[in-house]
Amino acid sequence: MSNNARSAILERLRKAPKKPIPDLPPWSPYVTTTESAFDRFRRMITAVKGEVIETSRANLAATIRQVLADKQASNLLYAPNTDIGKTLDKAWAAEPGPRLVPYDKPIEDLKSVIVNDIDAGITSTMGAIADTGSLIVWPSVDEPRLMSLVPPIHIAVLEVSKMFDSFPEAVAKLGWNKKPPGNTLLISGPSKTADIEGILCFGVHGPKQLVVLAITD
Repeated sequence: MSNNARSAILERLRKAPKKPIPDLPPWSPYVTTTESAFDRFRRMITAVKGEVIETSRANLAATIRQVLADKQASNLLYAPNTDIGKTLDKAWAAEPGPRLVPYDKPIEDLKSVIVNDIDAGITSTMGAIADTGSLIVWPSVDEPRLMSLVPPIHIAVLEVSKMFDSFPEAVAKLGWNKKPPGNTLLISGPSKTADIEGILCFGVHGPKQLVVLAITD
C-alpha cells in the first residue's frame, strides 16, 4: 500500500462520525449453582491436576515448609520484598529449611540459576475465578512473571476473600473495564499440552505442578 493510499484511509477514519457509546443496563452473569465460589474453584482447578491446600495466615510459613518437604524441593525462589517473602525470612531465621533463593537481581544475573537449579517458586495472586478454576497473577517488579512460569513447581498463595464467581465479575471489580492490565496471567492448573494423538503432557511450557495455598482467614 502506498503512503498516499494509507494516508487517505486514515483520514477517512478520522473524519468518520463518532457513534455514541450505547447505554446498556448493568449485566451480571447468570448463577447456575448453589456451590460456593471457593468450592467451585477447587473443583475446577483440581480437575486439571492443580492442588489446593487450605491454611491460615499464621500457619502459612509452616504450610510452605510442609509442601516443600512433600515435594522434595531443596530450594525455593521467592520475592524478599513482599509480605510472603518477609514471612519466609522471619520463619527461616527461627528454623532454617530448604534454601531460599531471592529474586533480587536482574534476570541476566539469575537466569542460569532460575533455569537450571530452582525446584520451586512462590508468588502471590490477585485473586481467583471460580467458574474456570483460574488464578489471577499480576507480575510486578518484585515478582516477575518468570517466578511463576519457569520453576517446575509453582506455589501460589491465594486469599479466599479475593474469589470472583466469573471473569466478568473480576473485570468489573478490579476495574479492568476502565484500565485494562498490561501483563496479567490467568493460570488454570500446571502447564499442559497435547500432541496430535491427544496425549496430554504436563510441564512442557511451564511448571509441572501447581500448588495453591488458600488462606481462609
